[in-house]
Amino acid sequence: MLDKTRVFSLTDNEEGIKASLTIVYDALKEKGYNPVNQIVGYIVSEDPTYITTHKNARNIIRKIDRDDLLETLVKSFLDVN
Repeated sequence: MLDKTRVFSLTDNEEGIKASLTIVYDALKEKGYNPVNQIVGYIVSEDPTYITTHKNARNIIRKIDRDDLLETLVKSFLDVN
């Protein structure tokens, strides 16, 4: 069983995740933070305090499953569907 590749699949909600991430990014930028650094800190640690409460950004990002978020980011970076 350990010699077989496991398939990992997530629900595709890419547009909703992108819209939510844009809101979070904008809120962090408005508050004077480096949005990329803060979002990476959140993804790596799962600590919501990396995200501001401004414009409800913290609650918005916490509603996104971290695996779905990472999948969307990787797809976007690699420009694949």
